[in-house]
Amino acid sequence: MTASSVCAQFLSENDGQTRLFSLGEADIMAISEGWTAVVMTAEEKEAKRLARVYAMPFSSVYPHYVTKAEKKDRTKAEVDEIIRWLTGYTPKRLQTQIDKGVDFETFFAKAPKMNTDRSLITGVVCGVRVEEIEEPLMQEIRYLDKLIDELAKGKAMDKILRTPS
Repeated sequence: MTASSVCAQFLSENDGQTRLFSLGEADIMAISEGWTAVVMTAEEKEAKRLARVYAMPFSSVYPHYVTKAEKKDRTKAEVDEIIRWLTGYTPKRLQTQIDKGVDFETFFAKAPKMNTDRSLITGVVCGVRVEEIEEPLMQEIRYLDKLIDELAKGKAMDKILRTPS
């Protein structure tokens, strides 16, 4: 394992604070007295990050989707239509999931019928091509992000809700 592929998490015995540092090219890192180092590979760090995202309540992100759309003169109804197109939720079941505060993992796992045309969603979101995301749940989340981005950019709903040619 090379130093450049490792992230170290330091736990202070004095104040209980956790601080993350990425190790550079140096092979040895001096650790101050009172700190314990927990070294994680890049893969372990990514797995931890994904777990945090998947555990995030969908209801905490949903208002941001609506706000993003409304700032560009789009509507909550359009946001809901996009979510329903992607997941197969009815309006009532979508609202139930939001009210329950389910996490992203549960939200997508309980989706009645993921739209088979979602594979037609392509492009970049957060600097990553959605069609190249290998982690299935992260890809579903990024599909939704991409659709909301397109709505906010003024794309017509019939273009956002893809249908095969």
